[in-house]
This record gives sequence, C-alpha cells and structure tokens, in this order.
Amino acid sequence: MSQPPWRCFSLLFFVLTIVKPSSASTSCSSSFHCPPFNSSPPYPFSSSPGCGHPNFQIQCSSSRATITIKNLTFSILHYSSLSSSLTLSPITNSTRTNNNCSSARFSSSPNRFIDLTGSPFRVSDSSCSRLSLLRPCSPLTLPNCSRCPWDCKLLKNPGRILHGCESTHGSLSEQGCQGDLLGFLQDFFTRFGFEVEWDESQDPYFAKCRDCLIKNGVCGFNSTHPNQDFLCFHKSRSELVTHRDSKRVNHIAVLSLIFALTCLLLAFSVAVAIFRSRRASFLSSVNEEDPAALFLRRHRSAALLPPVFTFEELESATNKFDPKRKIGDGGFGSVYLGQLSDGQLLAVKFLHHHHGATAAATEHCKAFSMKSFCNEILILSSINHPNLVKLHGYCSDPRGLLLVHDYVTNGTLADHLHGRRPKMTWRVRLDIAVQTALAMEYLHFDIVPPVVHRDITSSNIFVEKDMTIKVGDFGLSRLLVFSETTVNSASSSDYVCTGPQGTPGYLDPDYHRSFRLTEKSDVYSYGVVLMELITGMKAVDQRREKRDMALADLVVSKIQMGLLDQVIDPLLALDSDDVAAVTDGFGVAAVAELAFRCVAVDKDDRPDAKEIVQELRRIRNHTRVRDDDVAKD
Repeated sequence: MSQPPWRCFSLLFFVLTIVKPSSASTSCSSSFHCPPFNSSPPYPFSSSPGCGHPNFQIQCSSSRATITIKNLTFSILHYSSLSSSLTLSPITNSTRTNNNCSSARFSSSPNRFIDLTGSPFRVSDSSCSRLSLLRPCSPLTLPNCSRCPWDCKLLKNPGRILHGCESTHGSLSEQGCQGDLLGFLQDFFTRFGFEVEWDESQDPYFAKCRDCLIKNGVCGFNSTHPNQDFLCFHKSRSELVTHRDSKRVNHIAVLSLIFALTCLLLAFSVAVAIFRSRRASFLSSVNEEDPAALFLRRHRSAALLPPVFTFEELESATNKFDPKRKIGDGGFGSVYLGQLSDGQLLAVKFLHHHHGATAAATEHCKAFSMKSFCNEILILSSINHPNLVKLHGYCSDPRGLLLVHDYVTNGTLADHLHGRRPKMTWRVRLDIAVQTALAMEYLHFDIVPPVVHRDITSSNIFVEKDMTIKVGDFGLSRLLVFSETTVNSASSSDYVCTGPQGTPGYLDPDYHRSFRLTEKSDVYSYGVVLMELITGMKAVDQRREKRDMALADLVVSKIQMGLLDQVIDPLLALDSDDVAAVTDGFGVAAVAELAFRCVAVDKDDRPDAKEIVQELRRIRNHTRVRDDDVAKD
C-alpha cells in the first residue's frame, strides 16, 4: 500500500531540513571588519560561536579585536599569518588595592603575572629577550612588600611578568634597578605589546582543518559539546557534517530524498488518475441527449475544446440576461455584457429561439442553430490571431445555446461609420482595412484546412478603445474540407446547403449561381466593407434608389463613370490630411480601385487575401510618407 501523501510531504520537509544550508556555515562564511583583521580572518580565528578553533575566538565589541586566554583578556595589536603569531597587549580592569604603590601610576600595565601554560600559545623568544634585558632591583631599593606586594614581586624579577621569560641574570645583590622600570613595562605593553606564537603541528584541529579546506569546506567546532570531533561545514553541498560521519549523512539524505520524490510522484499519478476518471465520468454523463457534446467530441479532442460554462453561471454573469446588459442583436442571437465571479468582463452570445413557426420549421431552425453553434466552437477553438475574437467558453443547455467571447468595449465598425460615434479619419479607416485583411489572410492561408468566414460585415468587425479591431461571429464559417455533418443525430450523413447564408449586401452573387464555396466569397464581402470605409454608407439602404440600394452596385457604377468623388464620405473633407488622401490618386482612389476588384462578378478576377494585404500596405506606406512630408513643410 502506498504511503499517505501527508507522510510523503513530512518526509520531504525533513529531508530539506537535512540538506538545507547550515546557518552555522553561512555565519562562518560571512565577512566582517575588525582591526587588525581587514577582512574575515583565516582559520583558526573566528568571531562566531562554533566557527574556527575554540581557543582562537575573538571579540569585536571595541575598536580592536580582543582574545581571551586562560581568563586573561588581551587586545590584538598585530597578526602575522606568515609566522603564525599575534602581538598582544593585556587589558586590566581590576582596581588597584593601594593607590600609594608605584604601580598605581601605571594602570595599563598588568596587575598579575601572565602565564599561558595549558593554552596553544607561548611567548615568543624575541619578547622574552627584550624583557631579559631588565635588571631586577636589590632588596635595598624594594618598596614595603607588605603594603605593595605586587610592586615587590615585579621589581624582584621583572622578566617573570611573562611566564617563561624569567631573568637569567646573577643574584639580586649584584643587580640594581635601571631607570623607571614600571614606566618601561607600561610602555612595553601598551605601545609594543608582546608576541605569542602557536604550533599547528601539535594540535589535531589544524590537521583536520587542512583536510576540510581541501574539500572546499569551512572549519568549525561544536560549541555546546567541546569534546565533539572537529566539524567541517561543506559549502559545496550546503550541509553540516562531522569529519567522522559525513559520508553516512550524505547517503541518508540522498536515499531519503529519492524516497520522498517517489512518494510525490505516486501521489501525483493517483491525483491525475482520479481527475481523468471523474472527467470521463462527467463527459459520459454529458449526455447522450446533448447533440452538441456528441458532435464536438467527434470532431475535436476534449483537451482542445474551450471550457464549459453552466447555464446558471452565465445567467448570473448577465444578471439573468437583463435587457439593460444587451450590447448587440443580430439575426442569429443577442449579445450581453457578462461579468464572471473573478470580475472579468466578457461578451455572452445567446443564440435565438424560434417561436411561432410550424413544427417542421421549428425543428429545421433548431438544427441550423445547433450547427451554427458547434461550427463556431470548432473554428474559434483552433485559431489564434490578434485581429480575431477569442472564444473563452460555451454552454449547451436545453434552455439555450451560449458562446462566451472577448468583450470589445468600443462597439462595431458599423456603429462608427453609421452611428453617432466620433468621426474616423482616413488613416484610422486605412488601418482598420489592413487589420481586417490580415485576419482574412490568416483564415485563408495560415490554417489547415482554410476557414471561410462567410459573414465579413462591418457589424462583425469589433473596435477596441485604441481603434484596433477584432473580426468575430463565426457562426456561418466553414472549413473548406470539413464534412458538414448534422449535429442532431449520431449519423454521418452529409449536410446539404439548400440556399445561400449570409448578410444581404455582403453575400457573393456568384454563390447564387454555383453554390460553390471558396475564399473569394470572403473577398467579395471584404470589398463591400472597403466601400463602407470610403463612403460611410450602409451596405444596403432601402432609402436609396432600387438600382443603388446595394452599396456595391452604387460604388461600382460611380467608379465606371469616373464619379467616385460623388460617393466619398463628406466627413473626410473636414480634415486637411483626409482631403489630401481624397485628392491623391494613391489614397482613397487606390483603395476604391482595390474594392472594385474585390467585388468583380467573376470570382477568378478577384485578388486573394495576400494580394489585398500587400496592396493596402503599399497604400498605407505612401500615405504615411505623404503626411510626413506635409508635416515638414
């Protein structure tokens, strides 16, 4: 039986505790400044407990480093790494017992003999030689030994102040004091100090430290257990081990880590298996009665489909499809502004129900709505382009079919051209034409198999705040090699299109004759959009004369008669830059010529999307150069 996941996590935490960088190692590696050490002193010195050598601990609480040897505190005047020596000056904190004694005048001189026996240190020969030059005083010159015992001891043998440096001169009766002996000692200790040395060969700590340094470690010791073996902080593995047990701890850590990771992998595998089982159970229960789910699963892997929303989620997001939240209405559905629980704003398209028709007509409309619904999901889940709307999810419910899209905040191109939106300059209109052409080029050439939108209209071009656009509404779109299978049955019979589908005024007239669907059908619709950008007129307007009711017929006839200026949007004459575009043969006229080619009766005479993009970019570049030249003038 596998270990419970919480036990695996506990073990992993324990392992990470073992292998985490030792705080002592970090402390021992830290740099500090403490005169006479300009940087971190080398082993055996350290100012951190447990680091360095236990007898070489220094303190940095004053202006100079201090060291304590056999309960005597010394200030470190100098350090020599070459000779392994220190120059020390004793620090005396005791109060003199008798201020009438001569030594009371020299408070910085020692008030006791300095004996380093039992420590790693010994007084150097050079310091002993200097003290040996001092002559002891004769008994006749000694002070009252009962009142000043320290003075008396010191004057009898001044070299004895440093144990091991006792005078080797003759008897006291043959000697006499030389000058101010106590003043000399004061000066000797405070200004020059005395030198001590240590022998690394006599201390096993140093041999172990050399091995530790070779392994890129930091030397230390256990401050709470002085008898414990020397410790080596291994920086390369970030772990604290003893010199004796390092290999054993490493093996335990590695084995424990492998075991913990195995437990985690096992727990993850169990979680994935549970998730897949529940998802499969959900999908199997998503009903044999839901034709949309069956159709989508036949044509696309579940992992590639967008998220599924519940009807209740979208009902809540739109405030029960509040009419005040309706932001669009078309022939196939109404669009509502929705706000998800995380605050994200999205557009929710609710496909229309068809009421009041005969039973046969109602069933036909339901089948068509379901087909349009599934078609849009399949296509939008396979595309990714900045100028195409993104599908965020869908809902297939007996109460309604819903699609969740990007919410574009600035209305549609139709709103800007035919509504009460601010005037659009020619440069903005040209940019919109280029972006729409790029979206069409992506659908026709960058997707396999290609996608024909079949409903490129100004109402399906959504405008962002920065005047960039997204083409949407793929309900009528088709994959050119896609088997148009009915979605209300499990059979694979082909869907037969009994008539053209699209928006009047944009629909390719050749489709009425051939019923053949190609990318050039989109090119025709796009040509009508170009004419809207040039004229500001609607694609179909029943207020115009019958022969000019369709915008394509009106503009084509004006171009053929050389009267294009009669249909150019009057708003373009309100701006000097736009006037230049109107009068310049490379501006509005060039786009009108391109639109004329796009709506050619014979679809073979129409340019493809790549040619359209190239031509529009050439026109836009010329427009920018012209505007820059005008600005310079």
